[in-house]
Amino acid sequence: MRITIDDKVYDVDSNKSIYNICKELGIVIPTLCYHASLFPEARCRVCLVEMDGRLVTACSTKPRENAKIVTKSEKVIKARKLNLELVTTKPPVCSLEDDNEVCQVFEQVGLSFTRFRPITNYNPDLGDAIIRDDNKCINCGRCVAVCAQIQEVFAIDFVSRGYGEKVSPYCNKRLADVACIKCGQCIMNCPVGAISERSHIEEVMEMLKEKNRYVVVQTAPSIRAALGELFGFPPGTNVEGKMVSALRRMGFKKVFNVDLGADITIMEEGTEFLKRLRENKNLPLITTCCPAWILMMEHFYPEIIPNMSTCKSPHEMLGMLIKTYFAKKEGLSPRDIVVVSVMPCTAKKYESTRPELESAVDYVLTTRELGRMIKLMKIDFKNLPDEKFDDPLGFATGAGMVFAASGGVMEAALRTAYELSEGKSVTKLEFDQIRGYKGIKEGTIFMMGREVKFAVASGGANARKLISMKDNYDFIEIMACPGGCIGGGGQPIYKDPVVLQKRMEAIYNSEKNMPLRKSHENPVVKQIYKEYLGEPGSQLAHRLLHTHYTKREPF
Repeated sequence: MRITIDDKVYDVDSNKSIYNICKELGIVIPTLCYHASLFPEARCRVCLVEMDGRLVTACSTKPRENAKIVTKSEKVIKARKLNLELVTTKPPVCSLEDDNEVCQVFEQVGLSFTRFRPITNYNPDLGDAIIRDDNKCINCGRCVAVCAQIQEVFAIDFVSRGYGEKVSPYCNKRLADVACIKCGQCIMNCPVGAISERSHIEEVMEMLKEKNRYVVVQTAPSIRAALGELFGFPPGTNVEGKMVSALRRMGFKKVFNVDLGADITIMEEGTEFLKRLRENKNLPLITTCCPAWILMMEHFYPEIIPNMSTCKSPHEMLGMLIKTYFAKKEGLSPRDIVVVSVMPCTAKKYESTRPELESAVDYVLTTRELGRMIKLMKIDFKNLPDEKFDDPLGFATGAGMVFAASGGVMEAALRTAYELSEGKSVTKLEFDQIRGYKGIKEGTIFMMGREVKFAVASGGANARKLISMKDNYDFIEIMACPGGCIGGGGQPIYKDPVVLQKRMEAIYNSEKNMPLRKSHENPVVKQIYKEYLGEPGSQLAHRLLHTHYTKREPF
């Protein structure tokens, strides 16, 4: 199809919207409600252009043959400014630390003030993991769309009409009182910062000042592949060494690696899987490292609780070992130790408050919060030297690292389960069937005299599909966020899914060069079991590293 854009003729794909055509041509069109992963609903109407003399929304309109499109006319500029004024009511206070898009859009539209006053005043919804401030909301609908289309949780929707319209959990309840899974994908898609994580920055900074407190930090495997984006590094840059260096300069006594907790998770979960496989009981085994998926299961699928692994998540396991095994070795009182987890996930904040876990984790910071803290402390992240995690709880295998990506837990578990059951090495460590960004992945492996079928899902909607087919498999991994932890609700905000692919590639590229790539080969894991836990699945291991789940109402 041939069209004209700003007096230049182009041959374009007739199946693409004007917005996407212009984006490919390098023509900037501002928008607040459009997101590449969501259906365009054209609610903000900031992306207006002229097509054959009429104003149309670029995000939801496809051009006609020989259409004449104008993106910078006086009519377009005036309409964009008016619509931006109407949806935002006041210019945002912007800084270099802002994660939201509204500051950029105000600059693109050329708007520095607004003429209209807000006509509503809402009390923020202060949740234990996620905070909603409807005073900032522009009703763009992106949070509603991701909750419905990508996650299929339906915790929020539009209520009321006219000037009273707003986004709310059903029945105007708080998020804490509905079937919200705390995944944080609404945060990732909010362009104006109306939804954010419940920050633990102030509490952690106060703990770092306490002289009688032994404050340690542990970081999840996905952090190293995303943190650099907050400091100008290209997506997919592994900044593990600089991250460790920054954490030491912030004042943490020890910097530990959650990858080790992942290795221990594999020892417990692999043992659990082999036992169920031998007994042919409560299959498929379903992994439980994702707290958002756990909430989704408890709210919507409590009937599969017998299928769930009883293992705690890696940072909860390592947190418990820090306050037991490590405390004993170092002669420290567990009461004096403060454990801080840096996670890609907002649901981890909620997880650490679950009474069933008897959590040893005191505070959870997201990747974004860690970035803000580094900037608050004026640490020159880009020029830091690369440093290594502290021993003994800093040594991990590649199997622990691949937990960062969808399919990684399954891959790590199968590497160990196969070798423990068959007494020989698996022929290929890379399970290509379950790698990549695809929402549902599956594969087979022959072990224990039978074909073992396994499957992986990421994203709530894909989780629902896989659970409907669960009886076809022996082993299932589910992560609530698209792409797994690399796309978690606490990670740096992105608009292009290519960013997730680059983060995933960074994890796999780093892992393939590690000296040890199987959890059961980790010498520190062996030492912990020999000196303290006994063996995988022991009575002490169950008391410290396992948990149970609770049926919750769907409404």
